[in-house]
Amino acid sequence: MAIRPFHLAFPVDDLAAARSFYRDVLGCGEGRSSDQWIDFDLFGHQIVAHLDPAASRADAHHNPVDGHDVPVPHFGVVLTMPDWQALAERLRAAGTRFVIEPHIRFAGQVGEQATMFFHDPAGNALEFKAFADDAMLFAS
Repeated sequence: MAIRPFHLAFPVDDLAAARSFYRDVLGCGEGRSSDQWIDFDLFGHQIVAHLDPAASRADAHHNPVDGHDVPVPHFGVVLTMPDWQALAERLRAAGTRFVIEPHIRFAGQVGEQATMFFHDPAGNALEFKAFADDAMLFAS
């Protein structure tokens, strides 16, 4: 079965800051928009930033994973390794403050993956990851 794009709507407290971050930093194509929301193409998936002036997520919950405090909730995309590396470089060049720096998680174990976590301007946590072997995505 071919994977279909997912759709995610999420709150932001500043549409201009969201536009700048998702379009200019992450490189998302911009779709339709209004004064209340903006559609973005996140690696082929539709995400929609909806204006909510009270959207700050500064007090996110964290769970320990492989020695790091992973912010919950979070969202992102599983990329190819070259795309993940290019995104990490683009984020570093933009001065992005990482919650968890780009690194290899579960090194030498089932599910070994490259991962990084950071926040958008509204405090939404994002994780982007990649596997050397995509068969490890759901391996246990």
